[in-house]
Amino acid sequence: MKKLLLFGGTTEGRLLAQKLCQQGHAVTVSVATALGAEELRELPVAVLTGRLDQGEMEALIPDYQMVIDATHPYAREVSRNLRSACHSCGVPLRRVLREESPAQGCVRVGSCAEAAEFLKGQSGNVLIATGAKELAAFAGLEPGRLYARVLPTHEGLSACEALGLPHRNILALQGPFTRRMNAAMLEQYHVRWLVTKDGGRAGGFAEKLAAAQEVGASLVLVERPREDGASMEELLAELQGV
Repeated sequence: MKKLLLFGGTTEGRLLAQKLCQQGHAVTVSVATALGAEELRELPVAVLTGRLDQGEMEALIPDYQMVIDATHPYAREVSRNLRSACHSCGVPLRRVLREESPAQGCVRVGSCAEAAEFLKGQSGNVLIATGAKELAAFAGLEPGRLYARVLPTHEGLSACEALGLPHRNILALQGPFTRRMNAAMLEQYHVRWLVTKDGGRAGGFAEKLAAAQEVGASLVLVERPREDGASMEELLAELQGV
């Protein structure tokens, strides 16, 4: 049995925490938000809530035998800070990565800023499904044509209001969503462009792509940052000694 510190309020993080407990490990999960903590309430894990900087990570990490980074594939700053903190503390780190999705026929961009720049030259309504933190990148577009799908938190709503979105254009919902649900939203709001990240199977990417194709909308894909890591299955096998 190992004493493990797991970072991640994602779907994989929750599933991984459950499987690690089933293997008999003592698991503490660090999540950024109260919503992430809420998703873990039925698991026999200790939960730490709140965003940590590198110094706070370094104060926490020495109490554990291994750190697992199961944060979102686009959480670059958190992953970078974890790598530095674990190196400083001499504690092994494992990065768990989602499998990338096949995505043919998408407009591919390197960032939300690039997505916004592309959309300046396009007409039609835009559904932004990249998260509340990314909304500021779209400030140069007309608010009336923008719809934002964000988590139902104060942070999400505040980001939408800061962008100047009409409240009728704020879709405060927690996914992932089915193809039918995605298609219904795209049709309801006459969406021409769906901006998203590759959240993999856990993030419902295939359902977004299929819905866009079904209703004739185009998908603008913010590509993942490149990094090395292991699958959840590979990590579980390592910890089980397979």
